[in-house]
Amino acid sequence: MAEKPQPVRVLYCPLCSLPAEYCEFGPDFEKCKPWLVQNAPELYPDLIKEANAKETDKVTDQLESTGISSDGATPSAPKQEVRRLPGGKIKKKEKQEVVIEKVVRNKRKCITTVKGLELFGVKLSDASKKLGKKFATGASVVKGPTEKEQVDVQGDISYDIVEFITETWPDVPENAIFFIEDGRKVPAA
Repeated sequence: MAEKPQPVRVLYCPLCSLPAEYCEFGPDFEKCKPWLVQNAPELYPDLIKEANAKETDKVTDQLESTGISSDGATPSAPKQEVRRLPGGKIKKKEKQEVVIEKVVRNKRKCITTVKGLELFGVKLSDASKKLGKKFATGASVVKGPTEKEQVDVQGDISYDIVEFITETWPDVPENAIFFIEDGRKVPAA
């Protein structure tokens, strides 16, 4: 007579309530990582390496904050702060540039979109007011497709906007302003 099969024991994560092997697809994998390292190390061996690397980084940072580098020498220049994304990826620093794009809707109506003014310290609400007054149109601050705020101005004002931006906000150099034409980024200067 054959043995009765035993039920499979499934380890569930108490944080995301998914089986441990599916935590990485859950709502917040970062919160689950410490629990997984402690309770299911065989499922995610990379997490253990990452946890060890973080411990080493903490010790190195503590040494450097006291003025000693990890090799025992005093540091010659301060280290630039690097922003890390989840998963340990390094976030690239955004280029400081203003991108102007003309979007045509309903065959004749145009909207001119201005992105990147906030990188030069310009308040977008003030910018939309000034652009609206200068060109006598409606202008507003909206969230773009990449969840970043941008200024939308009604009408095709792309011909005068470069001169207006450089005069109104001297911190914005003309060589940092670009147009998007036919899907390509073209310098305005």
